[in-house]
Amino acid sequence: MKKITLLTLLLGLFVFSCFSQERDSRGYIVKVGDMAPDFEMKLTDGSTIKLSDYRGKVVMLQFTASWCGVCRKEMPHIENDIWKAHNNKDFALFGIDRDEPIEKANKLIKATGITYPIGLDEGANIFAKYAYRKSGVTRNVIIDREGKIIFLTRLFNPQEFSAMKKVIEQELDKFINEKL
Repeated sequence: MKKITLLTLLLGLFVFSCFSQERDSRGYIVKVGDMAPDFEMKLTDGSTIKLSDYRGKVVMLQFTASWCGVCRKEMPHIENDIWKAHNNKDFALFGIDRDEPIEKANKLIKATGITYPIGLDEGANIFAKYAYRKSGVTRNVIIDREGKIIFLTRLFNPQEFSAMKKVIEQELDKFINEKL
């Protein structure tokens, strides 16, 4: 009887560890070190981008929505502290408007005064590659030149935002230092 109980317990642990996914407390289904899930996205200017076409650049994805007050608070910081500082380097930044029509995305762009590109995420399908669908927006994903995730944020926390800026700067500097 002991052998059956022990075997059942071990089998249960094995099945649980193989088929369960530990839920990230911030709603992410990806983690630092993972390859960033690829996607295609239509931008508000009508062009289409594919994430994997940006290999060789440091990429920031900013998940947002017009109804998100925290997003609106963070976006001017992203514009001034990240986009304006790095947009002439090997850096790409895309806001990803979660499941809203182009009219709402354009109103968000105008209201926040941002100049970085915004893409449309119809049905939140891009979002669902990175986080649980029922999770909230105001999250950023930083991706290195090889396509691996190197930093994740959730909500707008000044300390976390500063750490994210530092990670972007270090990743950009790393490439410059390698060239020297």
